[in-house]
Amino acid sequence: MAQDTSLAYRCHAEDGRIAARLEPVARPGQADLAAGEVLLRAAWSGLNYKDALAVTGAGKIMRRLPLTAGIDVAGVVEASADARFRAGDAAIVVGCGLGEEFDGGLADHVRVRGDWIVRLPAGLSLQDAMIIGTAGFTAGLAVTRMEDNGLAPGGGPVAVTGATGGVGSLAIALLARRGYRVTALTGKPDAADYLRSLGAASILPAADVPASSRPLETAQWAGAIDNLGGPTLAWLIATTEPRGSVASVGLAATHTLATTVMPFILRGVNLLGINSTYCPAALRDRVWAELARHLGTPSPLLETIVHRTVGLADLPGAFAGYTTRPTTGRTLVRISGALGRA
Repeated sequence: MAQDTSLAYRCHAEDGRIAARLEPVARPGQADLAAGEVLLRAAWSGLNYKDALAVTGAGKIMRRLPLTAGIDVAGVVEASADARFRAGDAAIVVGCGLGEEFDGGLADHVRVRGDWIVRLPAGLSLQDAMIIGTAGFTAGLAVTRMEDNGLAPGGGPVAVTGATGGVGSLAIALLARRGYRVTALTGKPDAADYLRSLGAASILPAADVPASSRPLETAQWAGAIDNLGGPTLAWLIATTEPRGSVASVGLAATHTLATTVMPFILRGVNLLGINSTYCPAALRDRVWAELARHLGTPSPLLETIVHRTVGLADLPGAFAGYTTRPTTGRTLVRISGALGRA
């Protein structure tokens, strides 16, 4: 392949549907600053639910087409017109419109804006950073927001729904390592050993969550991180302790929510919306520092969360069923394994 060409997993609009394929594309030149001031040589990426929605067309994620998929990337700066970065710097970009508004991370070279970059924190490799990815950053942001609103270890159990998914897995691991007692809510009864290995103190089968429309139930959670939406989120709000916080991070079940103001005005419950895409740089750096502190090496935990590792060439078959059945852990994408432990 020519030096001015990159390999990218590209999405096109064809015959009223999304067609995604691996193909060579022109690499943005150093003068093409509209695409970003920094050129990264990608080492690793990871697959997310949002990527699956974009690539399969199950959700309107991409705001223009054609576009390179992938909301995450970790790699090494190859060239930079931003004085803050120089060739050889290890960098992470998650969210920030990658794979939505801008060409994303499923490519061997990615041009990004300097304001999006988080320097690789001590204790993490580039590979570790992509095991964490948007999923772990979302979990970390949820925990940070909850703690900023009063959540603290020893205050009572914290519930995590969608527990075997990427966000859920990393939320359990992060909470447990910060000293919280975690209850994992899951529809996978055979996943108990996996969830306990992450740090879950107890398992609550999804089938045991009562179908209740009462505005208030017996309070039992100091906090909760919800990946599902709908009735489960409403139940969590109704069962959270006074002044507790519920972080809403996903809509894997439904985007709807039927509740009342009672938990908010009678118990002072906080409902926190978590948006990992548009996040102030200072908060982004703070969250990544905490992720590195609690999940970084020499812990083998992160590799436990990896469900599978694929290469760019494997991407055409990697999304099959991703949006129709629950996933476990994280799918890691090796782009340049030689850079994996930078």
